Amino acid sequence: MQKKQAFNPYLPSWEYIPDGEPHIFGDRLYVFGSHDLYNGYVFCLGDYVCWSAPLDDLADWRYEGVIYKKTDDPLNRDGKMCLYAPDVTQGPDGRFYLYYVLDKVPIVSVAVSEKPSGPYTFYGYVHDKHGERLGERPGDQPQFDPGVLTEQDVTYMYTGFCPRGDKSRKGAMATVLGKDMLTIEEEPLIIVPGCEYSDGTSFKGHEFFEASSIRKAGDTYYFVYSSIAMHELCYATSKYPTKDFTYGGVIVSNSDLHIDTYKPAHKPMAYGANNHGGMVQVGKDWYIFYHRHTNGTWFSRQGCAEKITIQSDGSIPQVELTSCGLNGGPLQGKGYYPAYIACNLFTDVESVYVSDDGRFPKIMQDGCDGTEVLGYIGNMKDGATAGFKYFSCTNVKTIRIFTRGYGHGKFEVRTAWDGPMLAEIPIANSNVWERFESPISIPDGIQALYFTYRGSGSPSLQGFELV
Repeated sequence: MQKKQAFNPYLPSWEYIPDGEPHIFGDRLYVFGSHDLYNGYVFCLGDYVCWSAPLDDLADWRYEGVIYKKTDDPLNRDGKMCLYAPDVTQGPDGRFYLYYVLDKVPIVSVAVSEKPSGPYTFYGYVHDKHGERLGERPGDQPQFDPGVLTEQDVTYMYTGFCPRGDKSRKGAMATVLGKDMLTIEEEPLIIVPGCEYSDGTSFKGHEFFEASSIRKAGDTYYFVYSSIAMHELCYATSKYPTKDFTYGGVIVSNSDLHIDTYKPAHKPMAYGANNHGGMVQVGKDWYIFYHRHTNGTWFSRQGCAEKITIQSDGSIPQVELTSCGLNGGPLQGKGYYPAYIACNLFTDVESVYVSDDGRFPKIMQDGCDGTEVLGYIGNMKDGATAGFKYFSCTNVKTIRIFTRGYGHGKFEVRTAWDGPMLAEIPIANSNVWERFESPISIPDGIQALYFTYRGSGSPSLQGFELV
């Protein structure tokens, strides 16, 4: 039986799990993140849930259920605070520890479970040897978005949030915790500067903003973080877990800025905003997990992943956004594909950041949050383009699209965003999904596909089929 293909986003289109931290426990890959809602009005409204996939099939994701409720924390019995981005590590006792920060307090909470998939129960707060909680003591910086790595009996915890103009926030912090997973053994040290303290450093222009994540590859520690630009995940490296980090570069941008392989480096190809994710090695391959901004808002984010390469010198070249991140290669150049896997989404008017002002196309779904129906692209006004990468095409002669809504015009099809038009598909008004098609001759080989709408109204695009 042929395996399913893996798409971006890698979870079902109705699931909104940003800030994804991927970890391998046993023979499965687990992703822990915060939990947005479809049409959410702020970040992280949901309880923590978990998804996992077998290591030999990264398209076969399984829902593990709710692993920790926001009301499980003693400080949040009334549920008025949200659960921000978490991370999980396996302690020296073999149990699994969930680190997180609630949205209105400056301290780190910890929950524990016998299994990576939970359920987790509240365990305590990170504190010093006198019992005082980190983040509340005089001189402490507020804690935020913990990333954790355990080696033998020691856990390294990385935290911080550094907005522009706030000199009280100095940078990303590394704190060493003891065997009990709660008690500070070594006080926080600044490892990557925020923008108010970056002069004269290699981080200038890509200073730490938030989203601490830590991994070790060989003898090198990789600290992944969201820069002050927000749309990019950068990395810094060191041979030590708490000192001597140097700037490495950008791994991924959720607007695809800086990439100049298929378009100008400054041209945004998707609508970005904050970013958060981590690295993981599956077999011989490394991946970066990140999130995209869906639904025309900052507050409905979905997890994506791309294959990366750690070169012999330890550097990681920036990777493109794709529709096939965990697939192990391009998608088959035959059959039907849902529109929600678009990796590029833009109009004739460029914008790096997402906006809810009605100008731009967006990923949508019918029903409310949790309704298990496939997403689609809405608000495809004149000049809107949806791009999909990549497909292994052979002898494609017909292209079909499925649209709905009040629009009268055509979709132009290209294999490059600024390339020659290979087909145009006229569409008509319809309040149900309708199929339209056109002959096409797509060159054999690895190809991208771009669909640009020209006409009146604002139709929706459900998907397309290659025949």
